[in-house]
Formats: sequence, structure tokens, C-alpha cells
Amino acid sequence: MSTQDEEDRREYYRIVDTIALDFTPLAGAEAQASDQLHDSSPLFNLLSDLHLMDFESQHLLRHISERDRTLANYLKVMNKRIDLLGQAVAQSLLRDIGTPRKVSLSEGGVSFSNAQEIPLGTHLAIKMVLMPQALGLLLRAKVVHCQAQAGPCFEIGTEFEALTDAQRQLLARHILQRQALERRQAREQLPQE
Repeated sequence: MSTQDEEDRREYYRIVDTIALDFTPLAGAEAQASDQLHDSSPLFNLLSDLHLMDFESQHLLRHISERDRTLANYLKVMNKRIDLLGQAVAQSLLRDIGTPRKVSLSEGGVSFSNAQEIPLGTHLAIKMVLMPQALGLLLRAKVVHCQAQAGPCFEIGTEFEALTDAQRQLLARHILQRQALERRQAREQLPQE
């Protein structure tokens, strides 16, 4: 990895988070393609699309709010109802993806433990559900490090590839929310005077 790549990776703030994560190695033309991935699970695709559409429609809701507060409030209620449905879908998906696990997450990539070694340069389709908002993302990534850990375990470090602006901003929003939660929890644990 070049020094510039390392500097680019370090410009993103990393958090330790617990998320549902699954991955599939990509091979051949699929590994080299730059277009977006599609999961075979219609529920996962639905969850992912719901969050992307919500993100993309936020500026429209702000414009409506400036002109018609009643309509904007109604749309916000409808949005909350859709979020509740999305959370139900996410609970169903968690059974398929697996038990949530600790990861190190940034806008640039994700690191996680794995039972098997994954060769450097391997392209992966990473499916993750970020909690508590049940944000489903399917992202393309490349393995940039694989280090043996204690026991039969490897730490796999990946770098995201070909993120859309919406995907990057959804990741950034999640990371900022987690940072705010950690700061709030740290303040609450300080002794009161």
C-alpha cells in the first residue's frame, strides 16, 4: 500500500461498532466491475433502497416544509411508519446475516475478525446492517490487510471501493451518530458534583 493510500485511509474517523456483517468474495468480471452490487435477498435490497430513498428525499422534505408545514408533518409521520417497517425487515435479515459482531468502521473501510485468512487484494461484497437504525448497505471492498490474531482468527482490513455519494454520506451519518452517543454516555458516567 502506498503512503498516499495510508494517508487517505487515516483521514476518516474510525469507530468500534457492533453490526451484522456478512461477506462474499468476488471473482472474475464481478470483482473488476465498478457498478453497484445487488444482493440475492429481496428483503435486504428493500431495506437498502428504503434508506437510500430516505436520504435522497431529505432535501425535498425541507423544501416542502418551507411551503406547507402540515404536509411536511404528515410526510414525516409516513416516514416514521416506513422506518418501523424497515426495522421489522432488519430483524428478519439479522437471522440470515448472523449474529452482530464488533468491527472497526470508517467511511473508508471496515476491519473485522474472521476464522479464515483472506488473501490481500481479494475483492469482497460486504453486506452489513448498521444498528439501531437498521441501515442495510451492500458495499464493494478490497482486502488491504490480513493479520493473524490470538487463536485461530485473522483480522481482516478492507477498503471500500466505488461508494456512491449517498452510501458515503449514510456511513458518515451513522459514524457521527455513534460518536455523539459515545460522548453522551461518557458524560453520563462522569461523577456529578
